Amino acid sequence: MSIFTGAGVAIVTPMKPNGEVNYEAFAKLIEFQITNKTDAIIVCGTTGEASTLTHEEHLECIRFCVKQVNKRIPVIAGTGSNCTDTAIYLSKEAEKAGADGLLVVTPYYNKATQKGLKEHFRLIGEAVSIPIILYNIPGRTGGVNLLPETIVSLCEEVPSIVGVKDATDNFIQYAKLMALAKGKVDVYSGNDNQIVPFLSLGAKGVISVLSNIAPQQTHDICEKYFAGETAESARLQLEAIDLITALFSEVNPIPVKKAMNLMGLEAGTLRRPLTEMEEVNAVKLEKAMKEYGIL
Repeated sequence: MSIFTGAGVAIVTPMKPNGEVNYEAFAKLIEFQITNKTDAIIVCGTTGEASTLTHEEHLECIRFCVKQVNKRIPVIAGTGSNCTDTAIYLSKEAEKAGADGLLVVTPYYNKATQKGLKEHFRLIGEAVSIPIILYNIPGRTGGVNLLPETIVSLCEEVPSIVGVKDATDNFIQYAKLMALAKGKVDVYSGNDNQIVPFLSLGAKGVISVLSNIAPQQTHDICEKYFAGETAESARLQLEAIDLITALFSEVNPIPVKKAMNLMGLEAGTLRRPLTEMEEVNAVKLEKAMKEYGIL
């Protein structure tokens, strides 16, 4: 059984002006997501600025999210690292905290071989009992690409590894993965502009940035597709394309935090080295939000 189907939000980590995590705002964002039908919350991923959180902050954000959600929807904790031992530590602590699953990114900087990647994920998978979604995003990991054969092998050989978030921008590779998987791998789109194409080949849903500002609409794209209303699902996908483009006009999560602040959702500041959005892009983002009807 899949950890979730539909649209899971890759939730931001709200910050105070001094850079501290704003837990009061975090609680409000979680409630906003649940009220608006988000199917799962993915905490401490790329969008959550996990790479600039200390280990203590990282784990506290996971614990806080799990407690606030209180089993109403699944909570999936980002626990990846370029150090296998660190990833194991974060994963075991997230399991202790009550996370329903883990999202574990391909190691960055080290540039491991496929053999090294298999060993890395196998060791993490053997250290926990909750399900793991692999996260393949070559654009964030120095071009390291978790190949379809490696993904399928891991899902077959390691019981806790059940799926992958695919953010490769390589639809041919995705199609090959689905052909090899034969239903053994739960796949989630890692790109909001490809939700319907992914669903058409058997994906379970999306792990979404768009859901931070349009949770109901992103949920509906998936729900309509699963209900057989594929034309309506496609219409909703296309309706969101300009907004999605604006949300990725600068590196994530710069634009989505700007968008949330414009909506009064109190995402707060960014951790350095990320900086505030360039004005020319901010103007385009605000225009796209107004045209989409969320501002």
